[in-house]
Amino acid sequence: MKRIRFRRSLAALLILTGLLPAATSARTLRVGTWKTAQTIQPFFYAEFMEGGDKVAVFPFTNPADQKTALLAGSLDMCGTTIVHAIHASTLGQPVVLVAALCNKSSALVVKKHGAVQSVQDLRGQRIGYVPGTMHEILLRETLTRHRLSPEKDVTLLRIDFFDMGTALARGDIDAFLSGEPFPTLAVRKGYGRILAYPYYGESIGTINAGMLVTREMIRQKPDTVYRLVKTHARATRYLTGNREAWLAKAATFGTDIDTLRAAADNMALTWDMDKAFVARVKALARRMTALGIIEQEPDYDRLIDLTFVGRVRTEP
Repeated sequence: MKRIRFRRSLAALLILTGLLPAATSARTLRVGTWKTAQTIQPFFYAEFMEGGDKVAVFPFTNPADQKTALLAGSLDMCGTTIVHAIHASTLGQPVVLVAALCNKSSALVVKKHGAVQSVQDLRGQRIGYVPGTMHEILLRETLTRHRLSPEKDVTLLRIDFFDMGTALARGDIDAFLSGEPFPTLAVRKGYGRILAYPYYGESIGTINAGMLVTREMIRQKPDTVYRLVKTHARATRYLTGNREAWLAKAATFGTDIDTLRAAADNMALTWDMDKAFVARVKALARRMTALGIIEQEPDYDRLIDLTFVGRVRTEP
């Protein structure tokens, strides 16, 4: 009995002094994202996750389904558009942005040989869009900045992202505002031309999507949230420093690598959030309120938690 106690005491001492690894219960952390080049980081988490945990990545086709799975407890973290995060927060849903995911990725496309040469020329034209998205906000912002009423001066037609190129090519619409790679595909296939990249640095800027967790996750498992954010940051840093590795993996999602190379400058992988990021989220929420998409602005202190990215930012 004394020998058994001695061995246990010795093992405990070795663990405390770092000479013997403590027993760990490896977990599988569940993360949702899209299969697109600009939302690719979770597919690299397994390479950067510390502590023996595994990562299971679940691909979705839209942010609403990801958020639903998150709230149901089926995911530990998921991607979402900033627009969707704001909308969910105003509905009282306990979602929290803990990291950025991507910036840019949008473009306003017109017919290659059409008459539209400026935004003002869109008066009277038919424009494809998807309601409730970042692209809708950017489209409306672009039109109003050029003194065009989205309700009176143009015709907005609801068209799925995957159908916009075909609709433009056959003349069903005169323009569309969408995310990559669809604008670049329109150019490369010869029927489209980029009219504008609708980013406004003094207001909304280039923010696009972020990573969500639940408020309960932060309260109960802050260390897990931190490790996920740290892993997200490490994956992002790797991919931004290794463009070909990024695009080669993205090409496995179905878009050819030459198109992705052409679109790459209009896609920005990111992870950090700072005061400027918060200011742009607020500007976006104000535009959403003015457009009637939400009734009131969210509680930003509940929607955005800078703690985890701030902690990662201080590390080497």
